[in-house]
Parts: sequence; structure tokens; C-alpha cells
Amino acid sequence: MNIKHLSTPLSVIQIAEIDPALFTLKPLFFAHTEDEYSLVLPTAAVPKETVAREDGWQALMIVGVLDFSLVGILADLSGLLAAHEISIFAVSTYNTDYILIKNHQIEQAKQVLTDNAYTFV
Repeated sequence: MNIKHLSTPLSVIQIAEIDPALFTLKPLFFAHTEDEYSLVLPTAAVPKETVAREDGWQALMIVGVLDFSLVGILADLSGLLAAHEISIFAVSTYNTDYILIKNHQIEQAKQVLTDNAYTFV
């Protein structure tokens, strides 16, 4: 399976209210639940007002469109990384999955995945 390292520094944040300008950012992942607004966005674009903020992430993207019938991809990736004490923040879209990894562990994560038959493109 092919993986692409997206090197844009990312942050995971919570905000109290939505500024429509945020929807112009790329990359952007947005979640709205009964309890919160959470976003993953470029660190350089984090608004001044946040409820909570965690900087220092980079993303690994599974290349290609993943059919919904595929089973265990995210479980395999997260299991391999967990076995090496690499924490992740997973985000899924309609097409594929992204795994966010803290900056200080990104190279270790890439090596673990390469050692386990994943290819970086």
C-alpha cells in the first residue's frame, strides 16, 4: 500500500464558533458534534482564539480511494505504530484515511511502516 507524507505542519484545535474563512484553508478537517467544533489545519493558519490547541503534527495519507468494503487498513497501521509506542490521531474522509503523527516521531513512524511493506511515494 502506498503512503504519502504531507509535510505541512498541522495543529489539532477546538474552537467555540466557526469563522467561515476557515473553510478556505487546505488541508482542513472539520468535525462538529453536540459538544464541540474540532479542526485539523495548517499551524500557520490557527486562529488566535481557540478553546484548546495541540501543535506539532504531520500527516501520512493513504494514497488512492479506499472502497468502504476494505477492512483493517487503519487497524493495521495503528497497530504497527502502537507496537512502537507511536501515538496517532486518525482522520478519515470519504476517499481515504490520514494518520497524524507528532513531529518528533514522524521519521520513526515512516521507518516502521516501510519495514512492514508500506511504500512511501
